[in-house]
Amino acid sequence: MSKQSTILIEKDTIEILKKVKQYPRQTYNELIKNMAKIFCEVKKRNQYDEFLHKIQKEKMKELWDNKEDEEWENA
Repeated sequence: MSKQSTILIEKDTIEILKKVKQYPRQTYNELIKNMAKIFCEVKKRNQYDEFLHKIQKEKMKELWDNKEDEEWENA
């Protein structure tokens, strides 16, 4: 059983892949693997940022929505 597969890629996608190769003889398989790894790392980071944002949201609301600040705005 082969560990390889054939996939269809549009011509314009191939042109983009050619432009982002790190070196001329880099295979599309290597390139796509690297791109997938980077995508996974970015996705993890974004999930972490969203988590922090949710945690901070209530505290920020508490700090910003108070009568003392409203009094200063009207002074």
